[in-house]
Amino acid sequence: MDADIGIIGVGVMGAALALNLAEKGFRVAVHDSDFDRMLAARHAAKDLKGEIEVTESPAALVEAVRKPRPFVILTPAGPAVDSVIAAYSPLLAEGDLLIDAGNSDFHDTRRRSAALEKTGLAFLGLGLSGGAEGARHGPSIMAGGSPALWKRVEAPLSAIAARHEGEPCCAWFGPDGAGHFVKTIHNGVEYAEMQMLAEAYALMRDGLAMAPSEIAAAFAAWNAGPLASYLTEITATVLLAEAETGAPLIDLVQDRAGQKGTGGWSALEALRLAAPAPMIEAAVGARNLSARKAERLRLERQFGPAPRPLGEALGSREEALSALGAALLAGRVAGFAQGFEVLRAASHQYGWAMDLAAIARVWRAGCIIRCALLDPMAAALEAAPEAALIASAPFDAIMRESEGPLRRIVSAAAAHGLPAPALAGALFWFDQLRTGRGAANLIQLQRDYFGRHGFERVDREGTGLHGPWA
Repeated sequence: MDADIGIIGVGVMGAALALNLAEKGFRVAVHDSDFDRMLAARHAAKDLKGEIEVTESPAALVEAVRKPRPFVILTPAGPAVDSVIAAYSPLLAEGDLLIDAGNSDFHDTRRRSAALEKTGLAFLGLGLSGGAEGARHGPSIMAGGSPALWKRVEAPLSAIAARHEGEPCCAWFGPDGAGHFVKTIHNGVEYAEMQMLAEAYALMRDGLAMAPSEIAAAFAAWNAGPLASYLTEITATVLLAEAETGAPLIDLVQDRAGQKGTGGWSALEALRLAAPAPMIEAAVGARNLSARKAERLRLERQFGPAPRPLGEALGSREEALSALGAALLAGRVAGFAQGFEVLRAASHQYGWAMDLAAIARVWRAGCIIRCALLDPMAAALEAAPEAALIASAPFDAIMRESEGPLRRIVSAAAAHGLPAPALAGALFWFDQLRTGRGAANLIQLQRDYFGRHGFERVDREGTGLHGPWA
């Protein structure tokens, strides 16, 4: 077989991507250390337009792909990727291309890219979003590496990508780790979105005494308007699911959420780049606290249960749901705005010259955070690439109109012991940004007092000034 592309690792994602490529008419060769996986991939591909050849060794996979050979690595991030590179590098020739399409840390991608370039081999970092379903039928694809290498694989990747109004959600965003960084921040925004929606669910469940079916109806109604998104849609869907007993499944699921690390990476990079993303930080913290179930139960017994019904604090149920929908809209704008600020800061720091509008366009279909707001976001970022998203139309108007409901929701939640850290992160981030005179002057004096760090004054020029203390 003279395959167009090789895939290393045919687990859930690798098999789905192989089938997507074959369906689009490409010849694919695959290898996996798990033989049962390879048999499953061969069986699934039998009725597709292209071909999938299952090879029995790394050497056979290399021989099955025509030169210059591209190989997509779909293994767990971390040491497994380094192991694949170490195993395959001796089998490859100069010009062959390894493409890491897992959820890798962009620092690892930069390291691998530099190391392989010295050997004559090529490397691309590819962020894929959309899960197994996206990989099979059209993911959002975020690439980083040499533009010349990207051109080599742009055609097949664009062919299998999700489409928004006919345009492939597939683009190159800069050298070395740029693509994986975009995917990392995508996942950070995803964390913030999911946490915010979970807070809304808890407010309705514990604050408004709504049943899962009623909460599902609220999310479905929001999904028919400006809050339309994949995550809003599936939230309504999962809330209607029933267990085998007929009980709502949501009421039987443990309130402990897992994570694979990319949300934490997003929060860390935001802090390193001095581009605060408090909603992402709150979401990561909330998942970590959710894991401490035994401790939470113990402290609930010690201090008493916190959640109390909202009563008439937000008016009637209809008024409360209207305020909550507006608060979620403000939170969504804030969460994306924070994500784009981190991307902008990284682009400057690493010399990537990222096109933020193109990132918004790539996220419009296929990915987990796709939503109705991304089209106007792309337009706003194209018109004013360096401006804060909340300062651009129509998002300035959304924040003005939604600020009051967001403030009422966060205030009521705090007063009634209903945790809403992501929504609070949206509000206080907005409040700090729009406050011309903050309180950091006190911090300047504190730092000067104990550490002689110096300060600036408003009535004279110069830095490194000191106060009247010994």
